[in-house]
Amino acid sequence: MRSLLLFFAISFGFSSLVSVAFAQNEVTPAQEVYPAITVSVVGTQSLRDVIIASGLVSPVQQVNVAPLIEGQQIEELLVDVGDTVKAGQVMARLSRSTLDLQKSQLNASLASARATIAQAEAQLTQAKSSADEAQRSNARAIALKAAGNTSQAAADKANSAAISATAQLAFASQSLEATKANLALVQAQIANVDLQLDRTDVTAPVAGEITARNATLGGIASAAGQPMFVLIRDSALELRADIAERNLLRVLPGQSAVLNLSTGLAPLVGTVRLVEPTIDSATRLGRIRISFADSARVRSGMFVEATILVSQRRGLAVPVTALGTYQGDPSVMLVLDGTAKRKIVKTGVRDGGWVEITEGLAEGQIVVTKAGSFVRDGDRINPVAEDSTN
Repeated sequence: MRSLLLFFAISFGFSSLVSVAFAQNEVTPAQEVYPAITVSVVGTQSLRDVIIASGLVSPVQQVNVAPLIEGQQIEELLVDVGDTVKAGQVMARLSRSTLDLQKSQLNASLASARATIAQAEAQLTQAKSSADEAQRSNARAIALKAAGNTSQAAADKANSAAISATAQLAFASQSLEATKANLALVQAQIANVDLQLDRTDVTAPVAGEITARNATLGGIASAAGQPMFVLIRDSALELRADIAERNLLRVLPGQSAVLNLSTGLAPLVGTVRLVEPTIDSATRLGRIRISFADSARVRSGMFVEATILVSQRRGLAVPVTALGTYQGDPSVMLVLDGTAKRKIVKTGVRDGGWVEITEGLAEGQIVVTKAGSFVRDGDRINPVAEDSTN
């Protein structure tokens, strides 16, 4: 077409036609198009500083019930695993036959001791009377000897009789004390047997739920080895959770916690009861104890994950996806006049999909939502608000 026009122009001298043809064939440069990048506005968010810990549900206090006497046969078992008992409730009964026999023998010894005391008291009375008579005879002999009315031999004989009678009185008195002591011994032995008889009833020292029963009918009760029963005091359970060493000092008694059950049931609300003062040297984990009220929904040994609320505050935040790293420091891509500029920041709490920015940004600034996108420092972009993409 252009050649044809040029031919007519040369042939007919239409120079203006040539100018029009070239003007129609001129190409205008296209406008430069920048990539559309999703951005977010830096704003304040309510942020929760939480720590995740996990562990097993355990009794707050586990009580082992062992027999207080040994060597007796187990005759009755009155409770089983899963039963709830009251303090003082009889859980098992041991054989009483041997102890009843011992008590009968001791009762006979008690009667014998009381009879011996009666005899000793009579002997003491007789010895006292004889001693008094001997003392009077000796006094008369001394008086007669002084008056010259008796011989020296008679006076010496009276004196020896008085001494002998006094010795007999002392012996009778000591015999009475010995029989009284024997009576007290027998009474103590009877009291001991009565105590053992009372202990043939194995009772619950505290109220609680029975989790184990190792006793068997016909077995011999013994405090060695496994306890007869194991119970959870007051049926109270707690979570004993392991926590990373770096987080241990941030957890304090009284902080609230949400317990997520592996069974899929609704979470439980708990409170940090105790932070144990030591760290396991092998695992480098600390341990905390979290109490909760609704023990009926969990069982001892169940695995539970706890979310512990350390603090809650409002602060500047950006999406976690906006955060990247540059030479080991956290950074974001700040958007200024359509240009992406790398900005080093300092971070704080991470809560869900948000991260707190403690230094480096101001409220209202715009950052690239996904720092991992193909945006480099200095790139020109077409910012698209995150809300507009929904």
